[in-house]
Amino acid sequence: MISNITLENFTLFHKVDIDFCPKINIIIGENGTGKTQLLKVAYAVASTRQQLATSSTDSDVIKLKMTERLTKLFMPLDDKLGKLHRNGAESNAKVTTTFFNDNKLEFSFHNNSQNLVLSGDGNLSNSQAAPVYIPTKEVLSFMKGFSSLYQRFELSFDQTYQDICLSLDLPEIRADQLQAKAKWAIEEINKVVGGQFIFYGGGKVTFKSDNNEYSANVVAEGFRKVGMLARLLETGAIQPGITGTLFWDEPESNLNPKLMRMLVEILLELSRQGLQIVIATHDYVFLKWFDLLASESKGDQVKYHSLYRDESSGKIEVNTTDEYLDLQPNPIDEAFENLVDQEIVKDMGGLGK
Repeated sequence: MISNITLENFTLFHKVDIDFCPKINIIIGENGTGKTQLLKVAYAVASTRQQLATSSTDSDVIKLKMTERLTKLFMPLDDKLGKLHRNGAESNAKVTTTFFNDNKLEFSFHNNSQNLVLSGDGNLSNSQAAPVYIPTKEVLSFMKGFSSLYQRFELSFDQTYQDICLSLDLPEIRADQLQAKAKWAIEEINKVVGGQFIFYGGGKVTFKSDNNEYSANVVAEGFRKVGMLARLLETGAIQPGITGTLFWDEPESNLNPKLMRMLVEILLELSRQGLQIVIATHDYVFLKWFDLLASESKGDQVKYHSLYRDESSGKIEVNTTDEYLDLQPNPIDEAFENLVDQEIVKDMGGLGK
């Protein structure tokens, strides 16, 4: 689990320092404030170090793999690491990640660097295994053949899409290893979507309902999105208390409000079982469900992080709070309030102006 990440001169960030809680972390902010970039760099550090933890402790190998990972996740211009250095910055770009087991991993590079400079051991224990990153777009509709195409050709997809396809295509874990709450979550999802997604291997996915089988492409996109979560639980790619952090970029996209509440209930329950979750969202309903459903008596912990551009300095800053009402700035809430105000004005025929 990640406890803190500090970004200096990385992409659009001058310097931001963010403390994560071990349960649910929600990142909000207007477009262009770096929400996805924050998720990706945290995922890059956690996933690269985990992949090498049992195979190599050679810092040269780790820095080469980390460099490759960053370029494949961020897809900078000409695949050059230096393009991730903030424009105009004189000092190095630096990313420092601290884990809850007190290990720290730090890397830096300049605008002409081909490889990063690494410091810190960053070793992860077996209980802090592979993280999962669910990108904005669902992948069930184009999984078939995607991984082989990605390996052979230059595609306009970053590596999060290959990673998620590989995780979804894993076989199911043994029934006696499937956690009770994971089984409950799968059943809840299947109940709402009215069936189950079937994975045949090689990326072939169908949808089965009432003994009838259909192409996954004819199923609603929102159903395919929550179907991905069900499959990750089936394969054990997500196992609370065992696997690493779940990063999810805009989980609410293409979901109706009923699906949002179910998804929030599932994510809260998974966090109660020991899963760290980091989410980026634009949606008021999705965000508000966390505020309404989180329960201190159940041990819930939700930390809100608001990324914003300071009007005077032009720098990206972050404000972190444990209370939704204290979240400032909150562009999601502000947009909803403006909508309500406009509705009042319309209903009053201009009298409310």
